[in-house]
Amino acid sequence: MLAKTSFGLEEVLAKELRDLGVNELSIINRAVSFTGDLEMLYKANIWLRTANRILLPIHQFRISSIDDLYNQCKKIAWEDYFGVDQSFAIDATVFSKLFKHTQFAAYRSKDAIADRFRDRFGKRPNVEKDHPDVRINIHIDTLNQVTISLDSSGDPLFKRGYRDSRSIAPLKEDLAAGLILLSEWDKNSHFVDLFCGSGTLLIEAALIANNIPPNINRAVFGFMNWKNFDEKLFDQVVEEALNQEVDFKYDIIGIEIDGRVMGMSRANIQAAGLTDKIRLFKRDFKDFKPPHGDGIIVSNPPYGERIGENVDDLYKQLGDTFKERYDGWSGWIISSNMEALKKVGLRPSRKIKLYNGSLECRFMKYDMYKGTKKIHKLQDPDSK
Repeated sequence: MLAKTSFGLEEVLAKELRDLGVNELSIINRAVSFTGDLEMLYKANIWLRTANRILLPIHQFRISSIDDLYNQCKKIAWEDYFGVDQSFAIDATVFSKLFKHTQFAAYRSKDAIADRFRDRFGKRPNVEKDHPDVRINIHIDTLNQVTISLDSSGDPLFKRGYRDSRSIAPLKEDLAAGLILLSEWDKNSHFVDLFCGSGTLLIEAALIANNIPPNINRAVFGFMNWKNFDEKLFDQVVEEALNQEVDFKYDIIGIEIDGRVMGMSRANIQAAGLTDKIRLFKRDFKDFKPPHGDGIIVSNPPYGERIGENVDDLYKQLGDTFKERYDGWSGWIISSNMEALKKVGLRPSRKIKLYNGSLECRFMKYDMYKGTKKIHKLQDPDSK
């Protein structure tokens, strides 16, 4: 199987898979290949926080022409996987020089599948681009090696089902979870987001802290429309997952100055069923007094578009607030504004390259040691 993820989260995803009980895996670019049975397929879709899709390869072959792709696809017994009355869609990634356009590979594959059904059953299944019953992934590499996979997830796994409202410049759920897992938060201290926006970091933190599977409440997965779907086994996996929730003894806190945005956050938290596990405060981050004890800050501050010329001042104020109010804490910031990060005024102890959508970012860690207010000169985000 293949669990797809975002750049920079491959190692985190591999650890998630090992924690699920996977013994054989291989880390590749933006994905982790692993072995497992049908039960593991169900667990992976329910439990993995940093994966966006779980693919099940069903056929591999090499081609030497465009017609080869059609002929090989038509040989596959698609009727063993789904029925003629179900809809399907093709997702294609093509690096072969045989095809000038990725979509042409998708069209030829689609025709082959439809023609096979027509030849055997007298009609073709419908193609439904947006919400198909079955999603098929076709990957063609530079050596013309073709891998055909069934997409077991359907919609991307970051669509947890709790976020209907979106504030400006949100983080996707899988990236938010990845940031928290990269921070190595031990769940034995407070968690604070100083710019909580639509609440994604808070919700993912609460799910992690309470050991709640991120997709436990999701109604539909792609594998539910496969002919081999084992509903009894799936229900068993869900029941076991529900019994693994734990109590979290510290605070998960979100700060947001914009009341309208905070309303979105509150609605999303309620939709996730986490109202009693997250505290929200409407105020400027500079004015918030953190709870007693140790903690961690993970935040996605404005990159510049939202606050215009004030971005440098905001990042300087953020660094000052770290030093003045958060002795003994760790602070993590993700940002695509490399110049603004220099204004924080603290030397980062870690710098991780990530992408928020198409934006190249740095995920920076700042350690606020107890008993010192010394300001360290900040290094360039790309320096060693």
